[in-house]
Amino acid sequence: MGFGSYDESEQKDQDVDTDDDGAVNVHENDHDGEVSIEGGASTDDLVGRLSEMKDDADDE
Repeated sequence: MGFGSYDESEQKDQDVDTDDDGAVNVHENDHDGEVSIEGGASTDDLVGRLSEMKDDADDE
């Protein structure tokens, strides 16, 4: 079979032996809480600064 070929017969009836005791529990370290971001700059200030950064990059 060549590179990139797909053989459906290889995908049929796959038996997978899983070990639930050794499985990763993705909710083991869940945290409830809040996230807040404190910053003094307004959106207009940030957009203006971004424009300045873009202009500086264009000048190089």
